[in-house]
Amino acid sequence: MNLCASGYAGCFARTAYPKILDEVVDRVRTHRVDALTLNEACSGDVAEIAERTGYHYRFAAVVYRGAPLDCKTPTGRGVFGNAVLTKEAVRGSRDAAYSVFSGVEERRWLCVTTARRVNVCTSHLSTDGEAAGSANSVQCAELADVLSSYGRRTVFAGDVNRHTSCAPEGMWTLTDETATQAPGIQHVYGNLAAPEVPVEPATYTDHDAVLVRARLRR
Repeated sequence: MNLCASGYAGCFARTAYPKILDEVVDRVRTHRVDALTLNEACSGDVAEIAERTGYHYRFAAVVYRGAPLDCKTPTGRGVFGNAVLTKEAVRGSRDAAYSVFSGVEERRWLCVTTARRVNVCTSHLSTDGEAAGSANSVQCAELADVLSSYGRRTVFAGDVNRHTSCAPEGMWTLTDETATQAPGIQHVYGNLAAPEVPVEPATYTDHDAVLVRARLRR
């Protein structure tokens, strides 16, 4: 899910804080998901979601104009970034900035490894288009390298702001192409078995929710 929760973006009026948090928690409980990725989230909100669901999490703050960005409207919600939440304990995590980005907002990737050695990654790529040489296209290639380095039992979900896939060879690609809001730019990549991708309308953010069902390969 992309929460559009910084308080700065134009979609914030629809976010209706804290209803967006209730919507996330309801989705987690209804579907009993094993993992949840969040883009455009705030660190304090992620901590609250984790506390309410009992999930473990890692958060990666992004740099905006040279420093972490404090979320606002309301304030006191921590800093802006991306997160991965998992039902199982987190055994390790890594995150890093891409080599290039457009505008004033840094772009990063984040990956966690669970107790069952499943790797869950997320990222939010630049919005300057997917043409060759753009920041988005460079980030896409770097993301593919990151996912390749994790090998088996890896899944990625995030807002890549493009329609063509960043998945490395050997990983399938699913998108939110049936969404009513900004279709086709939220992607899921993986090398798990039998993927399905229902897209569910989201009320309090400008991206619909993507639900993926897949199984570990024996």
